[in-house]
Amino acid sequence: METILIIDDDPAFLEKAKTLLHRGGYDDVQTETDPGQALMRVDRGAPYGVVLIDLDMQGLDGLGLMGAVHESDPDTECVVLSALNEARVAVDCIKKGACDYLTKPVRDDRLLASVKHAASRLRSSRAVFSPQPGHPDASAGANAFESIITRSDRMRRIIQEARLHAGSDVTILITGESGTGKELLAQAIHRVSGRAGAPFTSINMASLAGSLFDAEFFGHTRGAFTGAERDRVGYLEHSNGGTVFLDEVADLPFDFQGKLLRVLEQGEFIRLGASAAQKADVRFISATNADLERQLARRSFRQDLYYRLKGVQLHLPPLRERREDIPLLVDHFLSEFGRSRAVHRIDGEAMRAIAGYDYPGNVRELRAVIQSAVNLVEGGCLTLSSLPAYLRKQHRKRSAGTFIPPGRIAPLEEIERQHLIRAYEESGLNKIRAARILGIGVNTLRRKLSLYGIR
Repeated sequence: METILIIDDDPAFLEKAKTLLHRGGYDDVQTETDPGQALMRVDRGAPYGVVLIDLDMQGLDGLGLMGAVHESDPDTECVVLSALNEARVAVDCIKKGACDYLTKPVRDDRLLASVKHAASRLRSSRAVFSPQPGHPDASAGANAFESIITRSDRMRRIIQEARLHAGSDVTILITGESGTGKELLAQAIHRVSGRAGAPFTSINMASLAGSLFDAEFFGHTRGAFTGAERDRVGYLEHSNGGTVFLDEVADLPFDFQGKLLRVLEQGEFIRLGASAAQKADVRFISATNADLERQLARRSFRQDLYYRLKGVQLHLPPLRERREDIPLLVDHFLSEFGRSRAVHRIDGEAMRAIAGYDYPGNVRELRAVIQSAVNLVEGGCLTLSSLPAYLRKQHRKRSAGTFIPPGRIAPLEEIERQHLIRAYEESGLNKIRAARILGIGVNTLRRKLSLYGIR
């Protein structure tokens, strides 16, 4: 049964609502009159399934509190309560993520029905992530997507879509910059699919140049060409019943694209040197960091192959567009590389330097940064001095802020922007904590970060 939190500065309403929900079968109902204390509960990661929030409390904007709840756990369902019986306010709340909007005084049956609806939505959402017993994902692959470390709403939506497509054989094209985790996502899809017990074969298409494509991809018979002293099983035959991951598919030479298309269209292939076709029972997942549509315009990639590969497209954002994941990834890589050298923590200045960099190499580059930095640590704590020179140099420039010549009064915008950056980095890119440091609402912080282009 879901844990329910009711946040309202009216103790009488809280007692009445709690009693009503207990009668309705909800045993774990918690209440809070202080919105600041409620924010602290949420920030600590308390597992609330449904949260009822009064819109009109003193000291904190109800919508800002709802934003904080969703930032802590996007799956939590929120019901907004207000004395304002205005359609415009209700629509605005629903647009910003509320499950329902109730006007006070609210009837008992209406309140109970709203909570039941919210709980039902929550269970439906969790069903997407929680496989049933007997499903392939319920055993070895149950934690497949947990290898993708993220708190980003955007990434969570991608993972949710990937999980939904995993149960079919639809072809998937994964796009994104180098180092964003395209193969990691492909492996997770395979592990939760019905093909999880068969091989996952990763093939770098750029490496299959010249005559290697036919011999490696399709296999060959003895005597098929000079030096073919025995039969060889190709990638397709080896992967029978499983998944073939076509990495850097945009680099496949044009001459070989038609051969791959035949496999996709007819589900069969012919070994080099053989005459009889064999069935190809495989699922294809492709990946590229190139702009395939530009290659279509240049006629360097076949349009028919493109649409065969792109049954579903999943685009992974670069790390600079999901900075909230950087502290999580740093902790993970410290755990991975720091254990042997007893390095278990990172100081605030080093974290600010790491969080402020754009990472053109994405997660792969961040991993390399932490791996190399751990080797230079003395004393168990990773500090700024352990980081690569280019990170330290950028951090010094950012820390210096905007230079203001003597005698000039700095514009308020310059000072506010630098103050926002400092608070945001001090909080580890956590908007709830940054808003608390600055003494403003979460929604206000979001607007200001957007205004100043701080991501």
